[in-house]
Amino acid sequence: MLRATASALLLLVFALSACAQTATQQAPQKELRAPDVVFVPTPPDVVDAMLKVAKVGKGDVLYDLGSGDGRIPITAAQKYGIARGIGIDINPERIKEANENLRKTRVGDRVRFVNADLFESDLSDATVITLYLLPALNLKLLPKLLKEVKPGTRVVSHAFDMGSWRPEQALKVGTRSVYFWTIPAPGTPSYEAALAAAAGN
Repeated sequence: MLRATASALLLLVFALSACAQTATQQAPQKELRAPDVVFVPTPPDVVDAMLKVAKVGKGDVLYDLGSGDGRIPITAAQKYGIARGIGIDINPERIKEANENLRKTRVGDRVRFVNADLFESDLSDATVITLYLLPALNLKLLPKLLKEVKPGTRVVSHAFDMGSWRPEQALKVGTRSVYFWTIPAPGTPSYEAALAAAAGN
């Protein structure tokens, strides 16, 4: 009788453990907010200009914020030999599209796409950050970049600048603009200028 009771208790423990594990696995992911921008693909010649002005190459860890169909990280891996590329997009449909595009390549071991809010994502290991957002979003992002990423990290934006923080380079690709900055060290004039831009000054 005692043996039967012990066996029944053991089975109950296993059942409860399995239920708890299943509940954990099926716990809903935090619902993400609506996208800030409508997806507009960056033309291939602009992608190349962005990667060239940032001198992207082997050893770089590239984060593309608002990565859309994934073309920037994929191109950076295929043509410029980056160590890793991470595309972050809040829209799950864009992540699905980017992963479909990635499957057609041979760089799947170096590129991944994450369905997340870029303002809540850890960017600390980036050496290059690419953007195609909006002016207000660039400025909203700027304090996070100054606080979180390493000095020397290269930042490239398609189409939009960062207010009063002047880019180190600005170039035209046809009718389109590309802007380039390097994250400065705290206490430098460039750092203070970036802080002022983020504050709207």
